[in-house]
Amino acid sequence: MKATVLVDNIGTEELPGEWGLSFFIEYRGVKVLLDAGADGLFAENARRLGLALDEVDHAVLSHAHYDHADGMADFLAQNTKAKLYLRESCGENCYKKEADRWKYIGIREGLLGQYRDRLVRVSGDLELEEGMWLVGHKTPGLEEAGKRERMYLRENDTCTVDDFSHEQSLVFDTGDGLAVFNSCSHGGADNIIREVADTFPGRKVRAMIGGFHLHNKTEAYVRSFAEKLRVTGIEEIWTGHCTGEEAYHILQEELGGIVHQLAAGAQIRLG
Repeated sequence: MKATVLVDNIGTEELPGEWGLSFFIEYRGVKVLLDAGADGLFAENARRLGLALDEVDHAVLSHAHYDHADGMADFLAQNTKAKLYLRESCGENCYKKEADRWKYIGIREGLLGQYRDRLVRVSGDLELEEGMWLVGHKTPGLEEAGKRERMYLRENDTCTVDDFSHEQSLVFDTGDGLAVFNSCSHGGADNIIREVADTFPGRKVRAMIGGFHLHNKTEAYVRSFAEKLRVTGIEEIWTGHCTGEEAYHILQEELGGIVHQLAAGAQIRLG
């Protein structure tokens, strides 16, 4: 399989970056778009890289935040065949509490209604193609992560702590182990690795790819988190976006050569 980063925080002169993430994944003749960044930049970068979005077979939304979802309108306008797979609980309702005000961080309002006929809402686990799955969270108590991040779901006058039930992993069988993509890993990358291992008993989880939401964490937290990753036995990590530059370098210090940097245009080959 080959995954090409269309958008990440880190860009180049040829491929600009933004606060967001998007992958173009080619797997056994099937093409998948995982997330679409915060606007249409992913599509422009795909054009520059010679990657045809109209050939994508499946689109996947990792979770219900704007920096992964809001470019999807551009994709769905360019590609008329692919369905967009998202969790059953995905809505336009994600907020972050900043000081004494609410900041909307969810999917662009109206997008889900506009493209309702293109959506496939997933509950549980789903095999998209042979060797390719969508896996939802199975770890209890993820509301604690929501509290820590000050992230909430608001519907009219009702407000609940986000438990990230709208987040999912995209998993591939690479032939020599499973590769897990989770663009922000709000539920914890260590938890996600264990979730996938428990979902597929007896299979090795080889690689973890995505953001780890460490940009706002202390050095002590990141070093402790690195140890949690170590004990999972993961062999290869590609991370960027919400991991943050400082946390990335700490992970490299702690885990060594298994840690690689995501950036616009980077290619990941597995299997």
